[in-house]
Amino acid sequence: MLIKRREFLKISSLASASLLMPSFLKSMALDNALNSHQNILIVLQLTGGNDGLNTIIPVKNDIYFRERKTLAIQDSLSLTDEAGINPSLSYFKELFDNGELSVMNNVGYPNSDKSHFRSMDIWQSASRSDEFLETGWLGRFLDEECYRCEHPTQALEVDDMLSLALKGDHNKAFAFKDPKRLYQTSQEKYFKSLYDHHHEDETVSYLYQTLGSTINNADYIFEKSKAKKTEQIYPNSQLGKDFKTVSSLIKSDINTQVYYLSIGSFDTHVNQNERQKKLFSDINEAVQSFVADMKSNGLFNNILLMTFSEFGRRVAQNASNGTDHGTANQMFFISGSLKKKGLLNALPNLQNLNEGDLIYTEDFRKVYATILKNWLHADSSKVLGWKNGVYDFI
Repeated sequence: MLIKRREFLKISSLASASLLMPSFLKSMALDNALNSHQNILIVLQLTGGNDGLNTIIPVKNDIYFRERKTLAIQDSLSLTDEAGINPSLSYFKELFDNGELSVMNNVGYPNSDKSHFRSMDIWQSASRSDEFLETGWLGRFLDEECYRCEHPTQALEVDDMLSLALKGDHNKAFAFKDPKRLYQTSQEKYFKSLYDHHHEDETVSYLYQTLGSTINNADYIFEKSKAKKTEQIYPNSQLGKDFKTVSSLIKSDINTQVYYLSIGSFDTHVNQNERQKKLFSDINEAVQSFVADMKSNGLFNNILLMTFSEFGRRVAQNASNGTDHGTANQMFFISGSLKKKGLLNALPNLQNLNEGDLIYTEDFRKVYATILKNWLHADSSKVLGWKNGVYDFI
């Protein structure tokens, strides 16, 4: 049977939207319940380079207010004598006060790259700045788990396309924006009719195999997503809907340990405060609903929500009431099982800059190693090649 170009493009579209390896997909058809004591990681990517200095505010630092005459946050919510948090993240202050939030300051890597695309690749692949990898840190985690576990560990990204972070050499996560839409697409007669077709061409054969596996498993994911309806009200924002999807899957018996979400853009060269306020409000409301949902279902102690952005912003504001690409930034960690709470290290040193940029003190790969070893119970040295120790906040 010859495949027409139009048919090839249709198949490719559905296959690329889910980006599933056939062997990995088949494992998802096994109805294996998630161990009630198994830890779950949720990664929230702040795309575009969030300004960390207007997120966790150095309230007693004169340099901050001098360099940001119109951008400095004047009404931050107090965390400590030295630090406040952006008022649009009011729920994060509540988490902080409850011992359910940790903040790692000055996170980055040597020879920081200020390109959005390159720096995001570095963060997602956990590479050096002079190293180019085609796999992501969570994808390599899947590779390790699929080899040593009876049932492969699974990961889901709530998006239309799969991020580099979740691509491994042998296994890839599953990307979808909406379980119902994915299911409806997979059930179209055209796609169903192609299920049993076989082709000698390796690329075409792979696409058909992937399509067949997608059809088999779209129903599985859709059914799990609606298995246990939540009484928790989520905001109508896109992030609110994404967190609601994640919640529905966590509360089902789907065997998924890693979820990946994103929100943006935080590329605030112009009118930063207005843009950041809107994005922070969306995050604040979505996380508040999600945490409440997890707590009411007795799951919060098994949840770790981590945020990151590809870089921070420069210390001085620009002429457009914004900030330009910088370097180091903070990361948030939210969980009911934190061993160390609050600010985990010192605020940025604004007296010691590198040509106007913050100097990183914590390597993001050590953070990843900590999560892999202490939370996901994986061999971080195999996944990252990182052998320089871990933190002890989880």
